[in-house]
Amino acid sequence: MVDSYVFRYMKEEDIDQILEVEHASFATPWSRDAFFNEINNNKFAVYIVLEEDLKIIGYVGAWVVIDEAHVTNVAVLPEYRGRKLGEALLRKMMKLAKDMGARSMTLEVRVTNHVAQSLYRKLGFQNGGIRKNYYSDNQEDALVMWVNL
Repeated sequence: MVDSYVFRYMKEEDIDQILEVEHASFATPWSRDAFFNEINNNKFAVYIVLEEDLKIIGYVGAWVVIDEAHVTNVAVLPEYRGRKLGEALLRKMMKLAKDMGARSMTLEVRVTNHVAQSLYRKLGFQNGGIRKNYYSDNQEDALVMWVNL
């Protein structure tokens, strides 16, 4: 029931809640400074948060450069997973990136993250290659995936 949720652009005041989602979702979470810089200093960055009752429960970010969008992160709090919220966030970002002039979108995903890969394939992403030793926490490879918007 995605209708009861609110999507909006991320603001600097959201960083504390974003860090909660980040730490619950990733082995090597981004820092406060990383999000601050994305919001305030990266002219290519676009971030959307997903709220329920004013609580941020997920977010998605991308860099839109000319005609290509690169997904930086997509995350949902563990207790909200399995409700198609990650899919809803990614669909919002795909539409927004297309509206901003992007013609394609790319992302990296851990080669072992089959749940995420399944979602991306559902949205039309295809395998594009492997980035060896991409993840700093365990040197796991990343699968690069692409989709035309």
